[in-house]
Amino acid sequence: MGHPPLEFSDCYLDSPDFRETLKCYELELERTSKFLKELIKDGNSVITAIRGYSLAVQKFSQTLSIFQFDVIGDSLTDDEINITQSFQEFAGLLQEVEHDRMMLVQNASDLLIKPLEKFRKEQIGVTKEKKKKFEKESEKYHSQVDKHLNLSAKKKDSQLQEADDLLEKERVNFYESSVEYVYQIHQVQDRKKFDVVEPVLAFLQSILTLNNLTVEMTQDFMPYKQELQLSLQNTRNHYESTREEMEELMKRMKHPSQIYKMHSFLPMEGYLYCQEKWALGVSWVKYYCSYKEGRRLVMVPCEQKPTTKQGTTQLTLISCIRRKTESIDKRFCFDVETNERNTPVTFQALSEGDRKLWMEAMDGKEPVMELNEIGFKFVRKCINYIETKGGVFESCGECYCQACKLLPGNTYVDLQSGDWDVKTITSALKFYLRSLSEPLMTYSLHRDLMCAAKSDNLDFRLSEIHSLSHKLPERNREMVEMLIKHLVNVCSHSEENRMIPSNMAVVFGPTLMRAKEETVAAMLDIKFQNIVVEILIEDFKKIFSYMPEDSTCPPVPPPRITPRKRQPITISKRPPRVYQALSHDLHQHTESNYKAPLASSSSLSSTHSIHAVVQ
Repeated sequence: MGHPPLEFSDCYLDSPDFRETLKCYELELERTSKFLKELIKDGNSVITAIRGYSLAVQKFSQTLSIFQFDVIGDSLTDDEINITQSFQEFAGLLQEVEHDRMMLVQNASDLLIKPLEKFRKEQIGVTKEKKKKFEKESEKYHSQVDKHLNLSAKKKDSQLQEADDLLEKERVNFYESSVEYVYQIHQVQDRKKFDVVEPVLAFLQSILTLNNLTVEMTQDFMPYKQELQLSLQNTRNHYESTREEMEELMKRMKHPSQIYKMHSFLPMEGYLYCQEKWALGVSWVKYYCSYKEGRRLVMVPCEQKPTTKQGTTQLTLISCIRRKTESIDKRFCFDVETNERNTPVTFQALSEGDRKLWMEAMDGKEPVMELNEIGFKFVRKCINYIETKGGVFESCGECYCQACKLLPGNTYVDLQSGDWDVKTITSALKFYLRSLSEPLMTYSLHRDLMCAAKSDNLDFRLSEIHSLSHKLPERNREMVEMLIKHLVNVCSHSEENRMIPSNMAVVFGPTLMRAKEETVAAMLDIKFQNIVVEILIEDFKKIFSYMPEDSTCPPVPPPRITPRKRQPITISKRPPRVYQALSHDLHQHTESNYKAPLASSSSLSSTHSIHAVVQ
């Protein structure tokens, strides 16, 4: 609904209805003023963005134009000529487009910003000045009326006449300002319909005109594009046809065995940096090292101190182990145990290849985690911390480095001494289990477990996994039982943390099981590893509290009636169960405090969308 019109005659009456209608127009005027202010601001932002984009494209085109292809040989094919000149063609096209765009930017202020600012200043600004005058004259007039009405009738006639003249003068001034104000309001309301729309229309037309020019340029560019694509394809075909011959020639000329043959005999020599610890810190000292027969390592210092002269150091090697990258802030490091020193000596090679050569000469080993008492203590501490603080097993790339520092064998860190992020602890737990020399479910049982998980008979699947779990070595079974018990407790809070058994199995399937050889087939079997872990969680009490049924031979699964057709095998399609927490002293304390961040609701739609750390 529109506002009622303001009649000039209403100015003389100055009724409450007139004032109320005037107030409605004033609010509309203020709303228009704010709109124009915001429109001008956004318009300037658009113009600045277009200018910035255009300058960036121009810089990009300049970079293209100055690049020259270096070619092999003394002549080029027609296709190669097209390719070598393509960047200049691209640059020319972009520059042509951006020239028109910069013309738009230069005219944009005249088309859009200046007309809007002019209307805001000359129309709305003038209206506000008229309003101030109206309010001032209104206050003077009504104040004079009050004074006039309070004059005593006993005043002299001359004094009364003077008062009447003064009141009449104020009345005329008030009426004039009122009429002028009403007139200006009507002017603004009518003019804004075209004074505001026309600049926006002109600006929009300029943008669309530029887009139309770009479309025309694109149409002109299409034949060139097709020719260039043909040249590229021809050049690629030439490359493919000659690649095999070049590879054969390379193999004949490389003689790769000769490269390492000279390193396969002792002595092994080269530069190494040795970590030396002092009272005031740690320094890295450069040595020229020779590893000779008798496992002797001779170190000749290369950086002599001015005050002292260092002699040659000779060490007798016991073992050599590659240093984990996450345990030190230097690359290409390895530790050497010697008879002469109580602690391992850390060396830094010049490159990854150099480190490999030194380790091969010294019979170096890769670092692995062991399933020993230290590992059991570490896992117990992690489980206690997670269940005390509450948490879920989700991906956290930023936690990886911190988690590696907590692993057994690194610098000792007390989990209870600091306020560690739960994600860091969960990452450390999974990384320790993945770093074991053999997965907890062992390589020897892997094939049988996979066969059980792939069975269509759910009862056979459960009974077979139950039986195979009891064939695990004692330490492995103890660790698996402790870990699965923890996972059952986490799943008991699935309404809060969304960690149902199928989701948890996605996290720990690759952690507890893996094939001995990493092949594509093994990767495709990961979903069956997840099924094994899911069964261990769902049937924890039966599997770990009861011995499998005695039988001279395992039950034979019935034959399939129809072959499986792509559908995944997963127990999670069965009706969900309610998982009660297992009773132990620690969990009694954590039941009320186990509040984990909620996972995404979409994580329940598929076991493959769970946020899991796959280190």
